[in-house]
Amino acid sequence: MTPTRIVLVGAGAVAQRHAGVLAALVDVKVVAVVDPVSAAAETLARSCGARSFGDVEEALDGSDADAVYICVPPFAHGVPEKAALARGLPMFVEKPVAADLATAEELAALVAASGVVTGTGYHWRCLDIVAEAQQLLSAAPPLLASGYWLDKRPPVPWWADTAKSGGQVVEQLTHVLDVARALLGEAVEVYAAGARQPAPPGPAADRGDVDDATAATVRFESGAVATLAATSLLTVKHRAAFHTFSPGLVLELAEDHLVIDDGSARRERKPAADPRVTVDREFIEAVRGQRESTRAPYAEAVQTHRLGCAVAESACTGRPVQITPPTGLSADAEPS
Repeated sequence: MTPTRIVLVGAGAVAQRHAGVLAALVDVKVVAVVDPVSAAAETLARSCGARSFGDVEEALDGSDADAVYICVPPFAHGVPEKAALARGLPMFVEKPVAADLATAEELAALVAASGVVTGTGYHWRCLDIVAEAQQLLSAAPPLLASGYWLDKRPPVPWWADTAKSGGQVVEQLTHVLDVARALLGEAVEVYAAGARQPAPPGPAADRGDVDDATAATVRFESGAVATLAATSLLTVKHRAAFHTFSPGLVLELAEDHLVIDDGSARRERKPAADPRVTVDREFIEAVRGQRESTRAPYAEAVQTHRLGCAVAESACTGRPVQITPPTGLSADAEPS
């Protein structure tokens, strides 16, 4: 098989992880790495046997790519996606798909018009334990759920600026929001509140404008309600999970396990495969035409982003936010 040629936009930690996964897949080759920091692009490109570029247009024109991976900070989305779509190239976009909603919705319209294959970084969708949870809940629909992302503050400087990161809900809790949609369906209304600890005096006091803690209540079209909690006050990651409560059934879902409690016994399931590998493998298969679409296409990612932005808006304004139901999915989307 002719190798599937990948242009990797971004050279940070997430891009490096994808490069490692792609290198282990059969007949996949990263042929170019793009990053405005030339040293970072050159280092990652050298490890892949690829060329380094500082400009995405130049990289796409000079590399005969089959697909593009876009692994950039939230604020940098837009230009690389438009460059890929202008050339009709399949693209994998890391989460969150933007720092704001307008950029994501503009790109979603372009994706729908282009019909290209897309994948996104919502790798929890690829967990077999999520599929098992969906099957269990189809027989016992939940009325209550609780989600958590209790973590530390990432060290990158842009994260503390809401205009660049979108805030913790958009940048971190988004995985939990996505699995909430996968298990409960679409959200219709949110109410949230945020809190920040007082800044210490002195020049090091600038901690940006991201809330240190967020609590939200979400109402779903199914009738279920969920509470969500996020904080970045900790020194280590404490929990990232989603729990559901149905008549006679409790599910506790995290990236590395599913606990099923039916009142008579607690059973624990472990994932059969690493979802970070599966999400890349399935995208490459979709690019090759070996599967119809990915499990987390761009249309799904934007709907999750819409929910995250609604939570962030409500926390900022102190008012409930209604979420407009999706009008439809793009051609490469699979229903939740």
